[in-house]
Amino acid sequence: MSMEHHLGIVTAGSLNKGIEVKLDGAASIEDMAVGRYVTIEGNKRRFFGMITDVSLGVTDPALTVSPPSDDGFLSEILTGTSAYGSLHVAPYLTIGGTETAIDGPQPVKTIPGHFSPVKEASAADIELVFGKEDAKKFWIGNPLDMEVKLCLDLQNLAKRSNGIFGKSGTGKTFLTRMLLIGLLQKSAAVNLVFDMHSEYGWAGTFEGKGRKVKALKQLFPSKVAVFTLDEENSRQRGVSTDFVVRIGLEEIEPEDISLLRQTLNLTDAAVEAVYQLRRHYGKGWFTAAEDIEDSATLDELKIHESTFQNLRRGLNTIRRLPFIAPNAPGDVVDTMLKYLESGKHVVLEFGRYTDITAYMLVANLLTRRIYASYRDRTEKAVAADSGYPTPLVITIEEAHKFLNSGVASQTIFGTIAREMRKYSVTLLIIDQRPSGIDDEIMSQLGTKITCLLDSEKDIDAVLSGVSGKNELKNVLAKLSSRQQALIFGHAVPMPVAFTPREYGSDYGDWGDTAAQVTDKEIEELWE
Repeated sequence: MSMEHHLGIVTAGSLNKGIEVKLDGAASIEDMAVGRYVTIEGNKRRFFGMITDVSLGVTDPALTVSPPSDDGFLSEILTGTSAYGSLHVAPYLTIGGTETAIDGPQPVKTIPGHFSPVKEASAADIELVFGKEDAKKFWIGNPLDMEVKLCLDLQNLAKRSNGIFGKSGTGKTFLTRMLLIGLLQKSAAVNLVFDMHSEYGWAGTFEGKGRKVKALKQLFPSKVAVFTLDEENSRQRGVSTDFVVRIGLEEIEPEDISLLRQTLNLTDAAVEAVYQLRRHYGKGWFTAAEDIEDSATLDELKIHESTFQNLRRGLNTIRRLPFIAPNAPGDVVDTMLKYLESGKHVVLEFGRYTDITAYMLVANLLTRRIYASYRDRTEKAVAADSGYPTPLVITIEEAHKFLNSGVASQTIFGTIAREMRKYSVTLLIIDQRPSGIDDEIMSQLGTKITCLLDSEKDIDAVLSGVSGKNELKNVLAKLSSRQQALIFGHAVPMPVAFTPREYGSDYGDWGDTAAQVTDKEIEELWE
């Protein structure tokens, strides 16, 4: 074993609580960092683990009472012997032993013996665990303080719903944009993005700098379609759009109103009244409700006057949305499905209509109908054992509004998250308040990518049900406020703290515009 990367030896530990490592005197404790990787050379196996804590220890307690603070020579003699550094290592995998030569890295089921040597994980070790960039694996970044590429199998990622979390300004949008590009490049799935702040379609912005950067449509014009709710805003921004979305009153269902109960300040009785109106008037219930003026009609419908007035105020809020029309031209769902079925990715920009009412109404309404189409197509494909639809990833922001404990069981998004790609549809949810998302939904997410969180409730929500929660909490707490994240779950063999990749001239295939993008433009594209 090369002594150049030798760190120390195992002195104690357990499978559940982790391994204690005593640092050699030659290894500087200041070079050790939470989130970095080490390998432990057991007699029969090599163990791969993560540093989750760094501490100082002494063999003689008297040294803590009377330290040799003024004697540099004595301090140097004692360092590494009577006074030493310790690492706490969480072992995750066994690699490179006889048992794993064929099957690859395996979950750890035992621990190394006393005095087993510990060294820094090499680039070859990282590649053995996470794989190399290829036709399926996408380079997402680099493990902390390492130059080796960290790669994700995006087809594996798309098999389940996933989440990206972090407080405002930590880079959630940047990570989301990068994953969407990866899914597009690797043809792992088609994306339907409900782009609340117009960051993913034509152009986005640097975090906190206001500068524009190219997004999916500019980079891959033949593979991405931009739909818009705000044609005027798109025109002012110079966006090349493919379809202008209008929502007809007859397309609005009681389920859409139920989801907006809190946003519209509706009572339970008002929500129930919507279902009564739908049963009585059919698809034209919204327009019929606007025309009700007499108490006799309400008595016939068994709706109390105060309940109806509460409902009417909510319906008026929806009616005033500029993209709502009595009779919408064209069918937006059919158009979206045609693009998705042809392998094109769809981004729906909301322009100036960033009010949460507009976002929740449109996202819920369109997702319900698209999901119903995918469900029918999948059931027919199963019966015929052919013609399966291309996997679809639906991206939503402000996810806690759709998936909180009060509404998750009733929304289409809760259904999709629980079904785990049963009908070839999964979610990519983005949120800065994961504690607001229903616990069952959080437990169903396959992979989570989390930037820094400052709320204990949010941290506990993200890490709920995860093995080694306390160790990962230490790693998460030590992340930088920007450009660092922790990923764990179904798509990675073990948790990994990483720095997202820089988009420089080595990015590779930029799609249809590759030949026209200069090195300077590429270097300025991403932060």
